[in-house]
Amino acid sequence: MSDSQQNDTVQHAGAVQPLSRIITISEISSRGLDVELKADAEILAALARRMEVSEIRDFKARINLSHEGDDGIHATGMVHAIIKQACGVTLELFEAPLNEEVDVHFVPAGTPVPPESLEDESYDPPDEIQDGRIDVGALAVEYLALGIDPYPRKPDAVFEVPEQDPTALSPFSALSRLKD
Repeated sequence: MSDSQQNDTVQHAGAVQPLSRIITISEISSRGLDVELKADAEILAALARRMEVSEIRDFKARINLSHEGDDGIHATGMVHAIIKQACGVTLELFEAPLNEEVDVHFVPAGTPVPPESLEDESYDPPDEIQDGRIDVGALAVEYLALGIDPYPRKPDAVFEVPEQDPTALSPFSALSRLKD
């Protein structure tokens, strides 16, 4: 394994952030730094509770950190997981793969950034480097959260409208029953 690669099984880092892997800027060589994260069962359970899904399995993140400009860092990579959640139509649990691409620019804290343009919805302001460090674990968790479908639908799930008496839908039907 080269100096620019690290394999980590991330251990529980506390209640505030279940997955944390701090990288200091000085650890990133001129060739960059590849960071691989895998979560253990305890962290997967904590992430599932935090994301309000039934289960998260096979969580992996591969993120490359490279220098950008004078003081910036560019993070690119992928976050993979299997998410088990309830279908919004049938309420059955099902598993769905999650594959989220990571592409984030970091600048030192306090660096002036151009104001967000109202016309440019694709503008994503850079994140800040805090005290010369980047939490790659927190970044991976952020992209995990962004990738979870808020309205999950099991493949082939079909919503069927229940049959109803058309007179029961009328607000006057209740009044007519009072008259009788």
